[in-house]
Amino acid sequence: MSTASDFMGHELSEQERRTLQREKRMLRITRATGPLTAVGLGWAVPILKIAAGDDPRSNLKGVWQGLFVPLIGIVGFLAVWAALAPQVQTSLGTVPGPGAVWQQVGSLYADYRRVEADKTAFYERQDERNQKLVEAGHADRVKVRDYTGAPTYPEQILTSLETVFLGFLLATIIAVPVGIACGLSKTVNGALNPLIQVFKPVSPLAWLPIVTMIVSALYVNASEAFPKSMVVSAITVTLCSLWPTLINTALGVASIDKDLVNVGRVLQLSTAKTITKLVLPSAMPLIFTGLRLSLGVGWMVLIAAEMLAQNPGLGKFVWDEFQNGSSDSLARIIVAVITIGIVGFALDRIMAALQAAFTFSSTR
Repeated sequence: MSTASDFMGHELSEQERRTLQREKRMLRITRATGPLTAVGLGWAVPILKIAAGDDPRSNLKGVWQGLFVPLIGIVGFLAVWAALAPQVQTSLGTVPGPGAVWQQVGSLYADYRRVEADKTAFYERQDERNQKLVEAGHADRVKVRDYTGAPTYPEQILTSLETVFLGFLLATIIAVPVGIACGLSKTVNGALNPLIQVFKPVSPLAWLPIVTMIVSALYVNASEAFPKSMVVSAITVTLCSLWPTLINTALGVASIDKDLVNVGRVLQLSTAKTITKLVLPSAMPLIFTGLRLSLGVGWMVLIAAEMLAQNPGLGKFVWDEFQNGSSDSLARIIVAVITIGIVGFALDRIMAALQAAFTFSSTR
């Protein structure tokens, strides 16, 4: 492959300039391959190469496998769904097909727009009323109230994301240090391993009553930012999702090259520097693998926790629609199921992108 140094010493011809520019574009595309693959856009790489002037024949197979084959699978799934759904009769009517579910997506968006308009009108009326009281000399009667309407579907998605990130953060804070201790010390690992094996398979439905009672007893003065239902759901997520990170961290730390630990001893590094300079960089790929698994487990656990804790997120939305029993409820539940899947996929891709950025391992 030619480089800029090949053209030194004589004026570049038009063809040589084009070749050099194409090679620069190809180099930029090659550098972007890892990040694009990590976020699920690996199929765009061969398209970019074709656009940059690379041989189309060598890239069309990548476009076919990365883009068209998944699209065919999605279209085939939608076709099977549309054909079989009307054949299944439930207490709420026939199972809705893709068209009915898409209609409910539009209905939920219309509800969101309507509530936002009502919220805006509410605050405008409140500001106008308070302004009149101030002008009349009754500033002491001014009151500011929050809009108390039912949360919209996007707000419920946001609540679920806030809850899962809170639980995931707590799980990470607990799991990573404990995992490092288990990986560095066989004594600590031997003491904690039986507890890990006992509590790891416990269902969130078993943890939830215990967490609810403890939170109710200790978290008496609940804040508006962290209501009890959110705290209960988040702690349940923590208890169920910390194990993959803990186990993978311990495995990663225990698997590092022993020569690195010996170098730290020779240099008389403190324990803190040994962990930050030697242990964590070597164990980072497995730690991120554990974090990805924990976030996925936490997202699955969250929906069940929200159903029972009545945290106003996607889980509560599904439960409310099931209890509602209207003709549109089943379609709305399917909308929630698809949303949960898409958000879960997006969260995994975000973690994969972070893993690609902070480690040298490639992720797909």
